[in-house]
Amino acid sequence: MKEWMDVLPEMDFPPGTSKTIHKDDIEVLVINLGGTFYGLEDCCSHDGNPLSGGEIDGGDIVCPRHGARFDIKTGAALSPPAYENINVLQVRVSHGVIQIKR
Repeated sequence: MKEWMDVLPEMDFPPGTSKTIHKDDIEVLVINLGGTFYGLEDCCSHDGNPLSGGEIDGGDIVCPRHGARFDIKTGAALSPPAYENINVLQVRVSHGVIQIKR
């Protein structure tokens, strides 16, 4: 059964920011895109390197290593050299705390 896990307070995470969360056995890139939170596996499907530190361009994140683009909302691979999607995790805000479902 999947459960919600606290990440950090919403007030510590303003719009336009992203942070990699290391909790237990997962690394999730949480992105605040215009006040809505999204969670992506912090791993480029092209070469396995982190997406954290990549440019956020509109609704996409650009891999900092080779420039592959992924849709922040769906994890869809949008450009070479990545052809496989990345996993997304559910994110919510509950009582002022950002949570991810694991």
